[in-house]
Amino acid sequence: MAGRFAPRPTRTTVRGGHVAVGAGVPRQAAGPGRVRDWVPDGPLDLGLVLGPLRRGPADPTFRAMPDGSVWRASRTPAGPGTLRVCAYGGGVRGEAWGPGAGWLLERLPELLGAADDPSAFVPRHRLLAMTRHRRPGLRLTRSGLVLESLIPSILEQKVTTDEAYRAWRLLVRKYGEPAPGPAPGRMYVMPAPRTWALIPSWEWHRAGVDNKRASTILRAVRVAARLEEAVGMEPGAARARLEVVPGIGPWTSAETVQRSHGAADEVTVGDLHLPGIVGWALAGDRDADDSVMLELLEPYAGQRHRAARLILLSGRVPGRRAPKMPRWDIGQF
Repeated sequence: MAGRFAPRPTRTTVRGGHVAVGAGVPRQAAGPGRVRDWVPDGPLDLGLVLGPLRRGPADPTFRAMPDGSVWRASRTPAGPGTLRVCAYGGGVRGEAWGPGAGWLLERLPELLGAADDPSAFVPRHRLLAMTRHRRPGLRLTRSGLVLESLIPSILEQKVTTDEAYRAWRLLVRKYGEPAPGPAPGRMYVMPAPRTWALIPSWEWHRAGVDNKRASTILRAVRVAARLEEAVGMEPGAARARLEVVPGIGPWTSAETVQRSHGAADEVTVGDLHLPGIVGWALAGDRDADDSVMLELLEPYAGQRHRAARLILLSGRVPGRRAPKMPRWDIGQF
C-alpha cells in the first residue's frame, strides 16, 4: 500500500515542512463561464467602485485589465470562484467560473453598489460638491464577504501599506489556490480558514508579519463562520461582533465593514493620516485628530465614509513634512 496515497497536509507535516498547504492544486480548465447582464440605475465607474477591494498593484486576487475589465478571485460560501466584470454601453456584464460562480453572479449588483444610495449624500462643502460632480460613478461596494476584507485589514495594522501588501501577496500566492477558469496568470483565491490556521510561524515571519498580527488572524479564522454571519447584521452590530476577537479594534472593524457591508457611515478612526487629510481639506487644519475629524464630518452623519472617500478623491492633501515611515522587513531578522 505504500506510495498509493498522497499524505494528508496535517499540522505535523506542515510544520515539518514536507507538505505545503495549497500546493499542487491544479488550475481548473478554462471552460465556458456563467454570464449575467445588469443595468445600473445611474453612472457607474468600475475602478472607483471595486478599487477598495484591491490590496496593492500586485494583489493576486484582483486584476484590472487594459480593456477596462476587472477580475476578482474570491472564496465564497459555495467555494472558490472567479469573476470578470466589464462595462459596455449603459450596462455591465459579469462572467464567473468555479463552484462559487453562481454566488458571485447573484450578488453582482450589490458588489457594484446597487444597495448604495448616492443621492442620500448632500454636500456641505464646495470641495465635496465639486468632487462628486467630477466623480459621478462613485458607489460603495458591498462584497458580502467578511474574512476577505478582515484578514488584509489586520495585515495593515501599524505598518506601511507596502509592507501589508507584500505580506498579503506572499501568503496568498503560497497558500491560496489558483483562480478557477481563464483568469489572468498568477491569480489566486485566498486560503480557506483552515489553511490560514496551518501556516507555520516562520512563514508569517518571512512574510514580514509580526506575532501580534499573525495571532489576531489565527484567532479570527477559528471563528470564521461566526464572523461571516455578520454580513446579515447592521454595520454597527457587525463591528461589535468583529471587535470581540482580541486584536480587532475600531480601525480594523471599520475598514472591514466599509467593504463587506458597503457601510456609508462607518468612518475610520485611529488612522495615521486620515484625520489630518480631512482636517486640511475641510478646515485647513493639518494637525487634526480623530475628535476634530469626527466634528468636521458631523454634518454628513449617515454618510461620513462617503464624505471621506470624496475628500481622498479630491486630491486635496497636506504636503509632507517628514520622511516616510521606514520599512522594516522582520523576515531578515
